This record gives sequence, structure tokens and C-alpha cells, in this order.
Amino acid sequence: MLRHTIAIGRIMGIPIDVDLSWFLIFGLLIWILAVSYYPQALKGAPPAELWLMGVATAILFFCSILLHELAHSAAALHYKIPVRRITLFIFGGVAQIAQDPASAGAEFVVTIVGPLASFALAGIFFLLQAPLAGVAPALAVVKYLTLINGMLGLFNLIPGFPLDGGRIFRAAVWGWIGDFRRATLIAANVGRFFGFFFIMTGVWMALRGALLNGLWTAFIGWFLESAASSQVQQQLVQNLLVGHKVSEALGNEGLRVAAHTSLQTIVDEEILRHGRRCFLVQQDGQVLGLLTLHSIKAVPPSDWPSTTAEAAMIPMANLSTTAPEAELWTALEKMGRDGINQMPVLKGHEFVGLLSRDDVVHYLQLLQQLHAR
Repeated sequence: MLRHTIAIGRIMGIPIDVDLSWFLIFGLLIWILAVSYYPQALKGAPPAELWLMGVATAILFFCSILLHELAHSAAALHYKIPVRRITLFIFGGVAQIAQDPASAGAEFVVTIVGPLASFALAGIFFLLQAPLAGVAPALAVVKYLTLINGMLGLFNLIPGFPLDGGRIFRAAVWGWIGDFRRATLIAANVGRFFGFFFIMTGVWMALRGALLNGLWTAFIGWFLESAASSQVQQQLVQNLLVGHKVSEALGNEGLRVAAHTSLQTIVDEEILRHGRRCFLVQQDGQVLGLLTLHSIKAVPPSDWPSTTAEAAMIPMANLSTTAPEAELWTALEKMGRDGINQMPVLKGHEFVGLLSRDDVVHYLQLLQQLHAR
């Protein structure tokens, strides 16, 4: 599978990635600054200086975005909430927090620190303007960074989920009504409203002659509406699954293969002939681990005849597992966080079955049909 991100390092133990779309906006920002913005601010400046200022400003701006996301991450870690990674992409950045805060107060703090960090950066760049007053290029850069960080903080306070303002709004509704799921639905639907508002505003701007700004505004609106709609759908799914146990959705136990079976035999007889992609590896009736198509592909095809299922499997001790009495939604979230499609179900140390995403989807369809009736 092709990666769409590039790892650039770690801060506070959190992986920092750059999405490929980031390079598009990075280059576009440099071009706009060097060709349009700075020629107006510094009339007569040589082109090389303008382009250098554009590059420096773009780098500092995205460092500002990174600090905004690090503020969210630091607050999340304070509340013992894991942060999987921070990704810079075309719309700025996102801190992938592994779970929702446990309380409305924690949600408010984790969210509000992002815009506060942007306002703090705007204040720092504003204070730098006086000492840099005699250096025109540097002064122009810090003026722009003052403006853009202030705008970033204000934009994120728009109460449209999933913007920070939408999450702050959700925290307020959550604290008021005491129901996280209802608060999420309310905030997400408000987010959809703002998404449609941005789309219509962008279309109006484009028709009035501001084509580029109008298209960009409409594009932001489309992103907000899509993200909010996705959150609404996710919450509806959660509402259906809450209260149901893993055992209710558990399908068959999964296909078992003997530990000594060669990968070539499994590929020929099970994968190519029947289209199966996941196998339980057993010996003397005991499940030892899980063999997936991904783990088979990690072995060179020339070694398949001599490699056993046991040698290529993921041992049970290394697998994410769940219990039959566990909440089904919690198990599905865990599968999403760990990036897996199957999860062994254990009762104590005894293997009970294999929960797959297909099992959850099938069970969800049954619940939807029952609720529709």
C-alpha cells in the first residue's frame, strides 16, 4: 500500500508526518507571497529577496501550525489521552488523539489551547515588529505572521465541528445536557451548517468576480461539511452499537490451519481458490496466532514452499484482543486505532472466536433494518 505521508521526526514522543497534499499548499503559499503579497509590501525589492521571504514565511507559518497542534497534544497527554501522531496536510494540521476526553472540562481544555497558542504566536510576532522596524524584509515577514496566526486562531473558533470552535461548542453542550453522544450530533450538525454557509459564500464570491478566493472558500466549506457529515454518520453508528456486546456480532471462528502447513499450500488452496485472507494457526487444538495476507506478503514468494504458517504468523501474545462481553463499539474503535481487520476474542486465555469488520458491518445492517421497521 502506498503511503500518503512522510515521517519527519518526533516531538514529545509523537510522530510528526507531512501529507503529500501539504507540498501543494506549501508551494502555492510561497508563490502567492513572492509574486503577489510581498511585492506590494516591499515595492522595488529584488525577486530573489521576495522568494526568500516567501520560503521563510511559509516555513514559519507551518511551524506555527505545528505548535498549534502540539498545544492540543500536550493538553491531551496531560489528561492521559494518547496522541497517535500529528499530520500536516493541505488544510493545516491535525493531532490524531486516540480517544475522546473523559469529561466536558477536559474536552474544553484540550481544544481551547490550540487557538490560544495561535493567539500567543500572533502576540509574539507583534512584539517582534518594534525591534525589527529597521529591517524591512524581516518586518514584513513578522507582520504577515502576526496577521495569519491571529486569523488562524479566529478561524478555528468558528463553532463548526470539527474545528476547534465546534469542539468547544460540543464541550459546552456536553456540560449542559450531560450526554456526550447527543452533544456530538448537535455540534456536527452545526458544523454542517457552517460548511454549507462557506460553500454558498464561496459560490457568491466567485460569481461576483473573486474566482480564486471564492473557490478556496467553497473548498473549505466542502471540507467542513464532509468532515461534519462523517462525524454524524459515525455517531449514528455508535448510537446503534452502544449496549451491544462483541458476542452478539461474532461470526464463525475463522478458518484454522495447522502450524506446519506451508505458505505455498495456503496460498494455492485457500487464498487463490477460495479468496480467504485470514487464518488461525493452531497446534494440538490450541490457537497459536493469526496469519494474514499481509504477513504472507512479507515473506518472499520464493520462500513460501519452505516457510510454515507458524513461522509467518503473528503470535497471539502480540495481537490486539477483546472479550466476548466487551462493548462492540469499543472493540470496533480498538480495531480502527490499531489498523486491523480481525481481532481474536478471548474468554480468559481461551480462544472463543475471531471478530472481523465484516461481522460488525453485517450486524450493523441488521440493527439498521430493525430500527427502520
